[in-house]
Amino acid sequence: MAEVAAAHEVPEAVRSGNLRAVLLGAPGSGKGTQAEFLAAALGVPAISTGAMLRDAVALGSALGSKVAGIMGSGALVDDGLMAEVIRDRLDRPDASRGFLLDGYPRTTGQAATLDEILEECRGKLDAVVLLEVPEAVLVQRAVARRRDDDREEVIRERLRVYREKTEPLVDHYERRSLLTRVDGEQAVADVAAAILRALGRRA
Repeated sequence: MAEVAAAHEVPEAVRSGNLRAVLLGAPGSGKGTQAEFLAAALGVPAISTGAMLRDAVALGSALGSKVAGIMGSGALVDDGLMAEVIRDRLDRPDASRGFLLDGYPRTTGQAATLDEILEECRGKLDAVVLLEVPEAVLVQRAVARRRDDDREEVIRERLRVYREKTEPLVDHYERRSLLTRVDGEQAVADVAAAILRALGRRA
């Protein structure tokens, strides 16, 4: 993503602040790609719950054993377990200057839990960015990744769960005036530029 960093300046308001932000979007919308760039550009950790859980499964940890079957079916890991994972991660020193969450919250219940976790450290959420991509494109992207759990039937189940459980977050964060929509079907560099502009306006 070096070419993206070279092409787009990070807004001063974002660079100088302790930004706490969430990336929303369906599986395959590009959240992971954008989080990687934004973490480097903003100097805050990108916290991907999906990657954390997949690593746990690969390592055969106790957490991995709990979530392996759930992930394989395309369902969501329960709120209590995810809250435990997130609280532990946000307590680490590198998140004290801000963070970018990718994959959490996924439900309005998790959004309330995130607020509680942030209140414990006297913080608050600054911005939420929604990457919007048509479903046909999402399926095509996910199949192209060719991970073991990216069979088309599992992908479509994830998208169904997303529509049912996660899309209500859009209304939730719009009512709080935190949400910005970004066209995630654009070129990677253009998506990154749009997100930086959005974060700059909200910093």
